[in-house]
Amino acid sequence: MEINIQSLEQIQDAARRFIEAMGDNTVFAFYGKMGAGKTTFIKAVCEALGVTDVITSPTFAIVNEYRSDTTGELIYHFDFYRIKKLEEVYDMGYEDYFYSGALCFIEWPELIDDLLPGNAVKVTIEETEGGSRRLTLDEAR
Repeated sequence: MEINIQSLEQIQDAARRFIEAMGDNTVFAFYGKMGAGKTTFIKAVCEALGVTDVITSPTFAIVNEYRSDTTGELIYHFDFYRIKKLEEVYDMGYEDYFYSGALCFIEWPELIDDLLPGNAVKVTIEETEGGSRRLTLDEAR
């Protein structure tokens, strides 16, 4: 599936379309260059899911936890950009998150590729000409 986002004004609509396409999947690995819009899109998805907390990149914390105010659903947002060794990911207890059944949105998953669950859905965000974004949602790995 492909979602094109022409401008920031369209991001909430794109987030709703993404949510409709999520199905029963819970782990989503977001691939894209620095500045492609991974954090911005994840923030829009969380807001569309009913999160009213401040949503920020967990670059230094590695993981942020949110809860939907409408459904009570738990959402984990990961940023593995600063991971130096896989031992750091083991130490944080990644399995407890990835296999919890809660939604997991992962930025920089290529740094922990060997640890991703087999059912993780690959999401690629690319900047296209004119600054628009193309989001490609692949089937579970």
